[in-house]
Amino acid sequence: MARTPLAATTGLKKTPMHISHVDAQLDYEVAAPAHMLLNIEAARSGAQAVVEETLTIEPPTEMQVFCDEGSGNRFIRFDAKPGPLKIGYRATVQRSHVHVPPDLREVPVSEVPDEVLHYMMPTRYCESDLMSRCAQQLFGELPPGIGRVQAIVDWIHESIAYEPGSSDSTTTAREVFVERAGVCRDFAHLGITFCRALNIPARLVVGYVWFDEPPQDFHAVFEAWLGGQWVLFDATRMAPVDRLVRVGTGRDAKDVAFCTIFGAVRMTDKKLVVRELQDESVAPPAAPAPSGALVGIEKPVPVTQLVESAG
Repeated sequence: MARTPLAATTGLKKTPMHISHVDAQLDYEVAAPAHMLLNIEAARSGAQAVVEETLTIEPPTEMQVFCDEGSGNRFIRFDAKPGPLKIGYRATVQRSHVHVPPDLREVPVSEVPDEVLHYMMPTRYCESDLMSRCAQQLFGELPPGIGRVQAIVDWIHESIAYEPGSSDSTTTAREVFVERAGVCRDFAHLGITFCRALNIPARLVVGYVWFDEPPQDFHAVFEAWLGGQWVLFDATRMAPVDRLVRVGTGRDAKDVAFCTIFGAVRMTDKKLVVRELQDESVAPPAAPAPSGALVGIEKPVPVTQLVESAG
C-alpha cells in the first residue's frame, strides 16, 4: 500500500513539486580517435532531486565520471573511436518551488563569501569591466536590491530581440548589447554582465525546460547573489525559472558546455524532449510569470519526495 508522504510524518508543510521527464539524444560522426567530455546529466543539488536516470553510449565504451564539488556539475569523459557515435540521456527530475522574499538586498562586496567572489569578475563572454559605464547609466540610480536585478531582466527582454542564428559560440555580452539580438545564452550573459558591473555576483545556469518555440534545446538563464542566496532570472520569459532542470552552473558559457570535444568530431543530430507534469497532490502550475515576478530561487535544501511501495 502507499506510504504516508514524508512531509506529513514530519509535520512539515508539503512543498509543491514539479516533475520533468527529459529525453536527450546527441549524434556525432567521429573522423579520428578523439576524447569527449559531457555535461548533460541533471545536477543532484539545490531544489531538485533526480528520481531516475539512464545514460547510454553507442558503441559502448569505458567511461570516467566525476562531479565538480564547487558547482555541482556532473561530468562524463571517454575516448571515442572513429565512426558513428550516439549518446542518450533520460531522466525524471523533481523540482520544488521555493518562495523568494521580495525585499532581498544586494550584498556589500566586503560581505561576499570567498567562494562567491569570483562570480563578480569579468570573463570571456561577460565583459563587465568594459560595460561598467553603460550599466551605471542604465541602472546605477535605481535602489539597490532584487528590484534592480528585475529592472535589468526587464530591460533585456524589452531591448534585445530573440533571434535564433543572430549569434554564435563566440558572441559576447558586449556584442549582444550592440547588435540588440541573441538567444537565451546571450540574454543570460548580458544579465550577468550588468549585474557584475554593479558589483552583484552573477553566474550562468543551463539545463532542460519545456517551452513552445523555438524547437526544444538546452536553455540558459542566470542567477544573482542577493541576500546571501542565489536567485534565478530568465530574461527570455520562455518558461518559469523554477521549472528549469539544472545541469550546469558556471561563470559563463565556457564553464557549462554540454559537450567539449578534443579531436575531429562533427555533430550530426540533436534531439531534446522535455515533458512536464505537476504533482497530482498539489494545485496545477500557474501560467508562466513575467521575469519581473519572483518565481524561483536556489537553496541548498533537500527536496521532499513522495515514496510509494506495493504491500
